[in-house]
Amino acid sequence: MNKDQVKGRVEQVKGKIKEAAGKVTDNSRLKTEGKVDQATGKGQASYGDAKEKAKGVIDKA
Repeated sequence: MNKDQVKGRVEQVKGKIKEAAGKVTDNSRLKTEGKVDQATGKGQASYGDAKEKAKGVIDKA
């Protein structure tokens, strides 16, 4: 696992927590921030996954 995968997944969890807090407090701004954080984290994690896969292909070659 590389740092992009870890950071991305942490960001996704942070976003889920923010979104849940926004729902509980009926704060639409917090819910939106949570969704944005989740999307950002998903993108970063996907980038990390692709890097890891490319590294595996290179190592096999």
